[in-house]
Amino acid sequence: MSEHIVSAFDQELTDMAGKIAEMGGLAERAFADAVSALVSQDLELARTTIRQDERLDALHHEVEVKLIEMIARRQPLGQDLREITAATRIANDLERVGDLAKNVAKRAIAIDSGLQSKKLAIGVEHMTELALSQLKQVLDAYTRKDAEAARRVQEADAEVDAIYTSIFRELLTYMMEDPRVITQCVHLLFCAKNIERIGDHATNIAENVYYMVTGERLPEERTKMDETMGPA
Repeated sequence: MSEHIVSAFDQELTDMAGKIAEMGGLAERAFADAVSALVSQDLELARTTIRQDERLDALHHEVEVKLIEMIARRQPLGQDLREITAATRIANDLERVGDLAKNVAKRAIAIDSGLQSKKLAIGVEHMTELALSQLKQVLDAYTRKDAEAARRVQEADAEVDAIYTSIFRELLTYMMEDPRVITQCVHLLFCAKNIERIGDHATNIAENVYYMVTGERLPEERTKMDETMGPA
């Protein structure tokens, strides 16, 4: 492969990483805004979050098309192929994060009232902070090609699962004590699950970053701590 072709391919890989980073920024913002809308019952923010998901979807499609073109034209091998494969999977995870954030925003509108329990609101916000931190850290790991940072993100998922389990149990208690709150609590259960799933997508990205950099799978499969579903 000539020096010119190699240089052009390297630039394509760099541009692709930039698009993934842009998707990551959009996904982070949508996630943070959706939960903020839920906790504060800011319905206009919820509607804006739902509308803005179209931009993330369009960027995902753009990335997919570009990656397919790169594979067809360059026929990459080794590290280059791992980078393209990882980018494909990471883009899919980020698109799903956007969908989950949109779902939270839709639930915020459906609830149409504030969180009744201060403890519950704090739990939702704390779980969001942790999952959002996972997402930020793993996107940084992708940009820096830092396998060790990716491994740490995978390990952090257990705390998100533990908080989700606590929220799940508290909501069940509310529903048993007062049937009038069942509808709101069901919406909140779905919101909490969506947030927990965003943490899962962050760990998926971590696994792909680790593989992209090292060519190996992460040493251990993460143990799911979501006790609402039984052992993983």
